[in-house]
Amino acid sequence: MKNIYFGIILVVAIFVILMNMLFGHLLFVSATDQVVNKYDIYVHLQPEWNSDNKNILFAITHSWYKEQSSQTRIETTPVEHNYNELLYLDNKSYVELKHRFSDCQDEWHPILYRKVVDVIRHEIEYAQGKQLSADPEISIYPDLENKNYDNLQQQLKVKDGYVQFIPICSSKDFSSYDYSIKTDNKDMGFDVYFVNSSSQFKNFFSTDFDYYKEPGCFAQNKQSFSGICNGINTDGGLLVIFPDEFKPWLTKVTVNLYEKK
Repeated sequence: MKNIYFGIILVVAIFVILMNMLFGHLLFVSATDQVVNKYDIYVHLQPEWNSDNKNILFAITHSWYKEQSSQTRIETTPVEHNYNELLYLDNKSYVELKHRFSDCQDEWHPILYRKVVDVIRHEIEYAQGKQLSADPEISIYPDLENKNYDNLQQQLKVKDGYVQFIPICSSKDFSSYDYSIKTDNKDMGFDVYFVNSSSQFKNFFSTDFDYYKEPGCFAQNKQSFSGICNGINTDGGLLVIFPDEFKPWLTKVTVNLYEKK
C-alpha cells in the first residue's frame, strides 16, 4: 500500500513539472491577497570570527496578506534578484548574499515544481514526526531544547554571537504571526525574539535591547521551535541569534513566518 502511495506522488510530481514547463507563467496568477515569498540569505563570516566554519544559510518562507490591487503584474523580463554586502556586527565583518524578494516590495509566486517538492518533503517529515502540521501550507516544528549545555551558558555565548534580522511584511499597522524555526546544527542552540524594528539588531549587544516579552514571542537555547506572537508593528521582525561556534561546513536555518488574517 505504501509503494502505491509513493507511486501516485511520483506520477503527480512528474505531471506538475510538465505543466509548469508549459503553463507555469499562468498557473500562479492569483486573485487572492495572500503573498508567499520564499528566499534565502547566505552568510559567510570573515576570519575574525571564532567559528571553525563560517557559512550559514537561512531558508525563509514568508506568507502574508497585502492590499489587493486592480491589476496583477507579471515579470516577463530578466531581473537581478540577488545582491551581496559586506556588513559589520559588533566590530566583526561578514558577507551577506540576500534575495531581493526579502524587502516586501516584490511579489513572487513559487515555481510549481518547487512547491511540489516542498509538499513531498513536508509529508515525509510529518510521517517521521519532525513536522507537527498535517497541512503542507504550514510548518510547525516540535519544541526541542539544546541539550549540549544549559541556557545560562547559552546566554553567555550569544553575547559574542551572530545575529540575523528577518523583517516581517504586512499591510497593517499591527499583525499577528505564527512562526517556526529549526536548525540542522546539533552542536548548539539558537535564541529567537520578535522585535519592534531592525534597530534591535545592533541593540542586542547593549542594555537597550528590547523585544516582545509575551509568551510565544521569544525562545532561548532551542534547536527547533514554533510559536505565535501578537501585536507586532509593521517595522518589526524576527531576530535569530547563534553563538560564534559554528562547526559544520554549513549551518542551515529554516524559518517560516505566517501572518494571521
